[in-house]
Amino acid sequence: MIEWLYAVDLAIFQFFNNTLANPVGDAFWPYLTDYDKRWPFRIVLVGIWLWLVGRGGKRGRTAAFMLIPLLFLSDQFSSHLIKPLVDRIRPCHVLAPDQIHLIVSCGGGLSFPSSHAVNNFGVATMFSFYYPRIKIGVYAFAFLVAISRVFVGVHYPSDALGGAIIGTVVALVVVLVWQRLSARFFPSVALERDQA
Repeated sequence: MIEWLYAVDLAIFQFFNNTLANPVGDAFWPYLTDYDKRWPFRIVLVGIWLWLVGRGGKRGRTAAFMLIPLLFLSDQFSSHLIKPLVDRIRPCHVLAPDQIHLIVSCGGGLSFPSSHAVNNFGVATMFSFYYPRIKIGVYAFAFLVAISRVFVGVHYPSDALGGAIIGTVVALVVVLVWQRLSARFFPSVALERDQA
């Protein structure tokens, strides 16, 4: 059964990574996959965070400050607990050069789950809770970042899918815990979800 699942995973990987490879994607996917390392994106992200803190009201401040424990917990849970337990090697370290279209550095990390998927789906889930109107946009962006990891050749599709599920669950837990704690201990700052 495990061998069959790996064969399916590999077939889907090769479809995205090899069959769909093209010059436009070869320029787009590497840029997107590491967007958080690009200065224009960093400036925009910091600007959004500062706007939430300064002008976003109670809801904005809550979302901004919840990002800190959310990203810490999701990244630590993914990178330091699940990855060592699963101990899956990245496809770029396993497959022969003719089986993979590698367009970024492979890196030395483990494969499951994709931390990019964990973190981006965690953020998307948290923002979707407080800002339902942007839910399609933030989830679409998280999906593109997660699938970019397959296109560039450093993760299997199941790594991205697993990361998406884990990030979503971690975010829901963080939001639920904060909702309970703030309602009980900090009623003056408790915030209900925007229903719009």
